[in-house]
Amino acid sequence: MSMRNIAIIAHVDHGKTTLVDGLLKQSGTFRENQKVETCVMDSNDLERERGITILSKCTSVDWNGTHINIVDTPGHADFGGEVERILSMVDGVVLLVDSSEGPMPQTKFVLGKALKVGLKPIVVINKADKADARVDEVLNEIFDLFVSLNATDEQLDFPVLYASGRNGWAVKEMNDEKKDLTPLFELILSYVPEPNCQPNEPFSMLATTLEADKFIGRLLTGKVQSGTLHVNDMVKVLNGDNKELERVRISKILAYQGLNRVALEEAHAGDIIAVAGVVKGTVADTICAMEVTDSIHAQPIDPPTLAMTFSINDSPLAGREGDKVTSRMIWDRLCKEAEGNIALKISRTDTTDSFEVAGRGELQLGVLIETMRREGFELSISRPKVLMKKDENGQLLEPIEEVVIDVDEEFSGTVVEKLGQKRAELIEMIPSQIGNKVRLIFNAPSRGLIGYHSEFLTDTRGTGVMNRLFKAYEPYKGEIDSRRNGVLISSEAGTAIAYSLWKLQDRGPMFIDANSPVYVGMIIGEHTKSNDLEVNPTKSKQLTNIRAAGKDEAIDLIPPRKLTLEQGLSYIQEDELLEVTPKSLRLRKRILDPILRKRSKPGDNL
Repeated sequence: MSMRNIAIIAHVDHGKTTLVDGLLKQSGTFRENQKVETCVMDSNDLERERGITILSKCTSVDWNGTHINIVDTPGHADFGGEVERILSMVDGVVLLVDSSEGPMPQTKFVLGKALKVGLKPIVVINKADKADARVDEVLNEIFDLFVSLNATDEQLDFPVLYASGRNGWAVKEMNDEKKDLTPLFELILSYVPEPNCQPNEPFSMLATTLEADKFIGRLLTGKVQSGTLHVNDMVKVLNGDNKELERVRISKILAYQGLNRVALEEAHAGDIIAVAGVVKGTVADTICAMEVTDSIHAQPIDPPTLAMTFSINDSPLAGREGDKVTSRMIWDRLCKEAEGNIALKISRTDTTDSFEVAGRGELQLGVLIETMRREGFELSISRPKVLMKKDENGQLLEPIEEVVIDVDEEFSGTVVEKLGQKRAELIEMIPSQIGNKVRLIFNAPSRGLIGYHSEFLTDTRGTGVMNRLFKAYEPYKGEIDSRRNGVLISSEAGTAIAYSLWKLQDRGPMFIDANSPVYVGMIIGEHTKSNDLEVNPTKSKQLTNIRAAGKDEAIDLIPPRKLTLEQGLSYIQEDELLEVTPKSLRLRKRILDPILRKRSKPGDNL
């Protein structure tokens, strides 16, 4: 049976996962009457809630005697570590672009990686039936993007299809009959080459993803580069420097048929498979026959740009909600995460109970924290800090991101002003053909963007769309004013009383409800002035035995401002922490004792 290995690449929300659903249905992978969830490829709870793909996944379809392995890749640059490795497994890519939004930052990011490894993309302009579709302009924009990414003449001669993943059709010309996805299947077969591999050489494969299966153990997935592998074969594992890490026996070989993994007795060159039995080998290592001496070259990974400290939860409320609270448990869990996710770097700090975790962006680290709290962990998290570098002349460099913003014209002035204060540079301003929208493109320092997203949504009344992408390390842009009011800090431990919160309301907005547990040093609200203020939220009303002539005051509490995980991380300052437990998010001062806190000079507790 002939074979094709393809990846589907696109920006977030351009319909990648929905298109894969359509391919699975029309290839007969699902029975007509089979109940199938939409977006079957987004299997993880967080992926469904956020509507994004975080981990790349494989599936396969058989069409007219050809076995097509399809890899669905993340569109968020924060998960770009996944994308780079996946592209080494495939021989072709389907580039999916929204018919009205056109190419977006992540499209550019993933396409750049694909062109660099020499892949020739098939372009699919998706959602072509939308009311605001502008297929001709989008096609021109895609061509310009290819040119700007230094595509070769061969890559520039890309085939184009117009499609609707949701309605399950693809056509070569917009006035063709729109019935099914056959044109896409035919194009994949005719345009994507068969896997480039050496069937007669000894066995070798590059591990590109790692996962843990509770029944089988560690599973490493990759494409068989050469030779044949049988179950129970002895193999060795080489790292990037050709050093042998271990010798193991392969206990299981799994491949995809549709969405199901099936056990194979043997795998051949070109197959995308998962193998069990490897103990030490991990992502970017080569699994090969005993006689092989050279490892397969792995794509280098872009460096992390953001770090935060994960430490044990040492607040007075620790251990009430989570069952994983020790530093050893946290360290083991972070090691397990870093093993499978090579875009993450973890390291120990000066203290035994805190660890530094560095990643690609707030979203990637936010997803890790959210996953850990759902598993029962309790953590204290520091404010994210940007990782600086020095060049050979000792000049300080910082990460710069390309920020693409789509907003209504009336909000563009506010956005330009706010980002200007954050040392961002406006590169381009493109009025949209549809409505009174405008696209703004900035180069902005990453540190200025920490926490800006929630402010941006407020400024644009929830209508703006912001996309970010790591661009390069550039010379330090200077100080950025971080204007934030002071906070209201609890001076007592106990339970917050409605009467107290009502009396404190004129001091600033609250972050907690009445009856919430509080402790000394916990942040319960924002002060309207620039200084921090200690208050007592546990004081109840003094009752007397004399009846007042007037009626009792009615307690009218303003609903509290509940911060999400990402908002909390960006809100806290250097001397504060975010306490994360399975059910609660609390803000607190790093030093809880007010006397010790006053004694410590600013900068001592960083």
